[in-house]
Amino acid sequence: MTNSPNNFDWDKVDSKGFGAGYSNAEIAELESLYAATLIEVQENQVVVGTVVGINDKDVILNIGFKSDGLVSLSEFRDIEDLRVGDTVDVFIEDQEDKNGQLILSHRKARIVRAWEGIKQALENDTTLEGLVKRRTKGGLIIDLFGVEAFLPGSQIDVKPIRDFDIYVGKKMEVKVVKINYTNDNVVVSHKVLIEKDLESQKAAILNNLEKGQVLEGVIKNMTTFGVFIDLGGVDGLLHITDISWGRVSHPDEVLSLDQKVQIVVLDFDEEKKRISLGMKQLTAHPWDSLPTEIEPGSKVRGRIVNVADYGAFLEVMPGVEGLIHVSEMSWSQHLRNPQDFITVGGELDAVVLTLDREERKMSLGIKQLTEDPWTKQDLLVKYASGTSHTGTVRNLTNFGLFIELEEGIDGLVHVSDLSWTKKVKHPSEFTKVGEKLEVKVLELDVENRRLALGHRQLEDNPWDTFETMFYSGSIHKGSIISKTDKGAQIELPYGVEGFAVAKNLVKQDGTSAEAGESLDFRVLEFNKDERRIVLSHTAIFSTAAPATEGKPAKKGKKGADEADSTPVVINNSPSSNTLDEDGVLAALKSKMEGNN
Repeated sequence: MTNSPNNFDWDKVDSKGFGAGYSNAEIAELESLYAATLIEVQENQVVVGTVVGINDKDVILNIGFKSDGLVSLSEFRDIEDLRVGDTVDVFIEDQEDKNGQLILSHRKARIVRAWEGIKQALENDTTLEGLVKRRTKGGLIIDLFGVEAFLPGSQIDVKPIRDFDIYVGKKMEVKVVKINYTNDNVVVSHKVLIEKDLESQKAAILNNLEKGQVLEGVIKNMTTFGVFIDLGGVDGLLHITDISWGRVSHPDEVLSLDQKVQIVVLDFDEEKKRISLGMKQLTAHPWDSLPTEIEPGSKVRGRIVNVADYGAFLEVMPGVEGLIHVSEMSWSQHLRNPQDFITVGGELDAVVLTLDREERKMSLGIKQLTEDPWTKQDLLVKYASGTSHTGTVRNLTNFGLFIELEEGIDGLVHVSDLSWTKKVKHPSEFTKVGEKLEVKVLELDVENRRLALGHRQLEDNPWDTFETMFYSGSIHKGSIISKTDKGAQIELPYGVEGFAVAKNLVKQDGTSAEAGESLDFRVLEFNKDERRIVLSHTAIFSTAAPATEGKPAKKGKKGADEADSTPVVINNSPSSNTLDEDGVLAALKSKMEGNN
């Protein structure tokens, strides 16, 4: 019996069939020799196959199995000029289908090999090169050996990327940062490769960094407080106040993203790796080039760049500003908020009041452009004592109110000069801010800019007449306006008021009179100079003398304020609040003067 396939004896093949001339032992030996020439294969395994044939549809591959396999020609698009004899990776899907055919796949073999490479790249921290296939929401899709990996937008570069489309169709080196085996998702990063290169660059930059060094950088990001500039691996902050000598509200007014700029290093912290940059420091300060003709008293024109409660800033030239204090905006003393008539961006003229070139400070004024109303030639005639005017109430205080007769001309009306008859405790009881009020000039002091005004002086003093009516001992009808523990305020006829202490409010039945009651009151004291009338209701029924026709008090040795013991009743009503309503008071005065 031979032990080699080459020693096959063809003569033993007879008409009974192939190999019928061999014994069973010889057939078994030949089968073992044949099986030794074949490899053992398993399904779902990647092996190397040799191309033994190519037709219009399929590629015939020999993997050393008992039969050859067929793979669709479309799966070899990644291989250019595929020829017989080439070796390729194939995936064993099925050793034998229903037709006894070996089923192979080159596409699945690529995917398996790709995943093996991706896993090894993650484990060994190696770099892979892929092709950017398309843009997707939040990033890019990269082809890694046929596996689609996700590259987030934040992992593309160290600086923010606004246009992802510029990377589509280009090759890019990435590192695998995460694999999700459940969903077969791969996340990669290109940024980590850049950061690694930047670390070395950053170290070199920081080692050579010095204050005052001029560098070139690219604007990376903008905020309301400044811009971040990429210096080639390390970022520096250019604060908004260091962009320009002039006032800048937002960096985008003068700068833009990705713009190359020249900057100077102002300061840096090696430990925190913070770098402060400046741009305006590369140019001379505008105060140094301020024209010499600008001096106190000169007129300038500029643009309002800021308005505050205390005033406004006028930019005379870029980087040179002056303060217009609120007190220098108008001759009026009642200007409260500059924003009422000055707006940011508006242009106006002003007068230089003070100028300090060393301290770089300038104060300006607007009201100086017009004539000071207190220096007008006709002021003494226009506001002479005794003249009457109508003004606007601008302010109320505890002691009086201020009235503006014209812009810059204010006068004070003392609370005691508001009414002859009413005891005004606060001006708010009489008027309010913004109302018009007629007044008379009492005194004018041009040197001290003071104007004393009065409202009650528009009418004659009625207390001269009241002296003949409300003399001591006379009896009048009165209404209690208000009441306290000390006493009550009584309203008498013609709007005049008197006061009764608590003990003089006791009625005949022993009870005390209350607010709102209308009763008879006897005058105990009348003081014209202090405009005071002291009353008593109790004295009405405690006096036994009968009432007679009214007459004024006699002035004896004890003084004018002592009254005759004879009670006098005057039947008048407290309902009238004016000094001479319907001429009653004037008629009464004339009658009494005629009797005298």
